[in-house]
Amino acid sequence: MEKGTKIEAFKTPDHMNELKNVPERVIVFLIDGLHWKAPDKLKMPVFSNLLREGTYIQKSWMILPHHPTVGDYGKMHTCSFPNPVLQEGTLFIKRGNKMIQDMFPAGQTTAFITNTIAYSSVSRGFNIAIQNPNMTDAEVVDQGIDLMQRYDLRYCRMHLQTPGNEGRYLSYTSPDKPYYRNIWGNESPYVKYIEEADQHLGKLIDYLKNSGKWESTLLIISSDQGQSEKGWHPMIEEDSGITPLLFLGPTIAKGKVLSYFEHTDLTPTISHLMGIEKPNQDGGSGNFIDAILETTTARQDRPQYIKVINQQINEYNTLRAKIILAGDSNPYYSSLISYLENELLTPEPFYHQDRFTEWHLAGNTKHLIEVNSQILDQMRNELTKMNIN
Repeated sequence: MEKGTKIEAFKTPDHMNELKNVPERVIVFLIDGLHWKAPDKLKMPVFSNLLREGTYIQKSWMILPHHPTVGDYGKMHTCSFPNPVLQEGTLFIKRGNKMIQDMFPAGQTTAFITNTIAYSSVSRGFNIAIQNPNMTDAEVVDQGIDLMQRYDLRYCRMHLQTPGNEGRYLSYTSPDKPYYRNIWGNESPYVKYIEEADQHLGKLIDYLKNSGKWESTLLIISSDQGQSEKGWHPMIEEDSGITPLLFLGPTIAKGKVLSYFEHTDLTPTISHLMGIEKPNQDGGSGNFIDAILETTTARQDRPQYIKVINQQINEYNTLRAKIILAGDSNPYYSSLISYLENELLTPEPFYHQDRFTEWHLAGNTKHLIEVNSQILDQMRNELTKMNIN
């Protein structure tokens, strides 16, 4: 849908009849590098008090936070995989994809406020984009509140970058500090800025309530990626791809807890609740998750695609390294890697992180997982023949 297309043009009866009490605005509040244990381990009273008012997922899964700066992906995006996946609502990241901010009609103001330039590639299409590395997290929220006072924002993404930065720094600096490679360590700056982010969230909520906008706002609190307990988000660590997620607002169930969610579903869910089309509808796109609604009582099961893919990629990288090392003593195993990666032994090559912009060639996520599974089986069998664990 182009900017300027009237929203009525795609209000199909089946979809729109469900949309009672559509929110007037949606705010996506992201605390960078938010570890899934943080709400339980740290002082986050604002977040904790909100749990009874919304639907909570302690572990929402996002695709592994790989961040290549070269190759096709590096030419397309300035940030790690989870960010375009979140904005586009699909695992199939390719040129020509739209983002959720593109789907709001002309005349409905959208804004992105953050204190880094890292997300430049996912900021296109916003009417207002403020990306100032010199701002503090508090100033990001102040800017957001100022924009809401001046404009009738329909969609706003606020991204507090400092906690993630501090998690990264402590993974390789200050080896003499008690928090070196331990985000929970004594005097950890990561802890300090996560707890301050909770205070900034409180300021935003106070504004929404005092201005009479709270009841009509869809508020989503999460992160674009997880955090290792040793700091930052190494690709091979499971915690890097998990973060908390909280939905609040009109039609959202209060006090509900879901056991699983995928960040791929965030944009389709926002789109549904806001009465707009989702930006991409392909074999990798997520879905509206109606389990967050107050009218839905049945437990919604969904395939755990992202959890499986992340595990497959990490296992592939481990097995591949073992086979390469085996090639030192037997050249066949050096050839085996080429056979696997050049489709000589398999109908399709493994869909790993370095082929991210080719994942769409799989057609759909289920087939991608099936292909990966077949290749992993072959790799395990070869290592078994070598008596290598």
